[in-house]
Amino acid sequence: MDGMNDENDKLHDEAEEIRSETAADAPELQEHDQLAEVQKQLEEANAKALYTAAELQNTRRRMEKEMADARSYAAAGFARDMLAIKDHLDRALAAVSEELRADKTAANFLAGIEATARELEQVFTRHGISRVESKGQPLDPHRHQAMMEIPSDEAEPGTIVEEMQPGYVMKDRLLRPALVGVAKKP
Repeated sequence: MDGMNDENDKLHDEAEEIRSETAADAPELQEHDQLAEVQKQLEEANAKALYTAAELQNTRRRMEKEMADARSYAAAGFARDMLAIKDHLDRALAAVSEELRADKTAANFLAGIEATARELEQVFTRHGISRVESKGQPLDPHRHQAMMEIPSDEAEPGTIVEEMQPGYVMKDRLLRPALVGVAKKP
């Protein structure tokens, strides 16, 4: 088999030798070589153009995704700041005693605060801001921050038994983790 390959190589080399000797005298052979070279360059240019077009399309898609993310989450900083206001409203409403609620003047004042809290909640909902589920859920380090462990016979270890501060997400992005207490064996 190797003898046949050697013979083929020898014949090929001889043909190339004859071809190069006669090429100077045969203009059609030179034209053929030039045409072959031009075709090779054209194929290389086409391959480069296809690669460049694909790269351009990938860049455009990446830019469109980044722009969509920027639009979706542009208000994230503002929303984070608004969470502090919601916390203050919730704490103020939770601190009001039943006696104060019974007072007519205070009741009107509280009704205004409660309306403000409801409106803020509606604004959050319209903009995709929602509260992170915590109590009774297993601890998720991507959504919860464990502040303490609480001995408990009633809950499985690692289950959230107390929420100190609610957490919030904007669409699928965490604005702030919930601060929670997690059950442990007594």
